[in-house]
Amino acid sequence: MAVNRVPVLKRCRSLGIEPQYLGIDKQSKRKLLRTNRKVSEYGQQLREKQKAKFIYGVLEKPFRNYYEKADRMSGMTGENLMRMLELRLDNVIFRLGFARTRREARQIVDHKHVLVNGKCVNIPSYQVKAGDKIEIKEKKRSSARYKADNGILAATAGRTVPEWLEADTENLTGTVKEAPARSAIDVPVNEMLIVELYSK
Repeated sequence: MAVNRVPVLKRCRSLGIEPQYLGIDKQSKRKLLRTNRKVSEYGQQLREKQKAKFIYGVLEKPFRNYYEKADRMSGMTGENLMRMLELRLDNVIFRLGFARTRREARQIVDHKHVLVNGKCVNIPSYQVKAGDKIEIKEKKRSSARYKADNGILAATAGRTVPEWLEADTENLTGTVKEAPARSAIDVPVNEMLIVELYSK
């Protein structure tokens, strides 16, 4: 399986993203000096696509598939795209505070720690729906990975859970109350530029 191995802080710096959007508290000490360089319209569109792909950990082919599916759905293509990315199982695990980063959430799902409506799901791209109950397997809940002083729950204690989710961190369970509106998705991406890019 293809994996993006670009150093995270370096990529954040080049795309102009704060690492906090990825669940990383570190800050790069190096500054980007090429601030005066003019970026073309195509360059701006490409950067927005790269930002969305990087934040959600999606590679080019799956991202293109998301766009094509979003384009076929009713409503605004850009909003549909962002909603589908946000409803990925690995992202929901991250948003609930059961993982420090989306990469860690992907690993947790891959390792079969997650149940959706009582059934084990190990596909990070699985699309959850309103009403779905997501939980960490009972035999995994007491592990040091989650409960230790330096575990996941301690690291994510101050994180705000989005209004479209309901989390029970004590029992490591959560519920998808509704599909998120675009205003509830706090990623710094201009999805309209992505739509313009793919519409050419």
